Amino acid sequence: MAAVHGTRRINLALQGGGAHGAFTWGALDRLLEEERLEIEGISGTSAGAMNAAMLKTGLLGGDPKGAGGREGARAQLDRFWGEVRRQARRNAHPMVEWLAVFSPEAADRLHDAMRAPLDHARETLSRSLSPYQWNPLNINPLGDLLREMTCFERICRGCFPHLFVSATNVRTGRIKVFREAELSVEVFLASACLPFLFQAVEVAGEHYWDGGYMGNPALFPLFYETGTDDILIVHVNPIERPDVPRSAPDILNRINEISFNSSLLRELRVVAFVGRLIEEGRISNTEMKSIRIHAVRDDATMRSLGVATKLSPTPRLLDDLKAAGRAAADAFLRAHWDSIGRRGTVDIRAMLD
Repeated sequence: MAAVHGTRRINLALQGGGAHGAFTWGALDRLLEEERLEIEGISGTSAGAMNAAMLKTGLLGGDPKGAGGREGARAQLDRFWGEVRRQARRNAHPMVEWLAVFSPEAADRLHDAMRAPLDHARETLSRSLSPYQWNPLNINPLGDLLREMTCFERICRGCFPHLFVSATNVRTGRIKVFREAELSVEVFLASACLPFLFQAVEVAGEHYWDGGYMGNPALFPLFYETGTDDILIVHVNPIERPDVPRSAPDILNRINEISFNSSLLRELRVVAFVGRLIEEGRISNTEMKSIRIHAVRDDATMRSLGVATKLSPTPRLLDDLKAAGRAAADAFLRAHWDSIGRRGTVDIRAMLD
């Protein structure tokens, strides 16, 4: 990215969340419009990692249809999520296709209603049979999409933005962060491998599940491997809910949210602890970094969704989430532009107390 007068430099931390990653799509779409904002590194998990791959592929002109640069990155993200939308629509009932010609919103509602029993059956099946039994061929259409739309020759380059992709090692239970030279289709599939839906993905002799269990996303590569102290987290999993869940689906949904936020909250606690030590003069800022944390989030929108919609990328859902992500990123830029490079805009201590 060419430097622009008054440039602010940040790192991005992109959470995973299936179809809810369309919120991140919208946020990135807005951030890329800001020419004075330079992205040094991106740490992503699952859908967050795929958004990062599309951004860098488009930015460096890796897609033959794109000219590169910010507009190339925005166009590549649009193409990726457009294909996700088309694949979801292709699996719809013919009645849904017919209705979509006259009323896309009504078609989406019908599609949701028709999917409900299928989603329930899939959940029941996943609790009783493993993907090694009901999907022995390990079919995952996401692999073909990534091969078609990701230019690994480009994203593996050691240039801005640097990419870090997280997965969970099944054998050790530890996080594995893949750097640019290691990136492949298998790495991205590993980062998005939900163990009840897909077989563990083998990479270099080890097997991996979704990175969200141990890093959603991992912040520490951004601490140690970039020169930027500002991290902008794009949240797709609400951290708090005001009510105690009582129905079985709501309980399972909240467990999912807590699980996929836990590693991030642990790292934020470390950031707050180190920041306090520096403030108190117990260590110097030359010994440890004082990290400035920022956030793009819309918990009100995300609370209205659940774990089921992460696996149901209807056009209406994707459009709504993209719009919400754009609005949240725009609100962040308007409110906190002058804070970037100077102070964090998230009160981590208040959030963790």
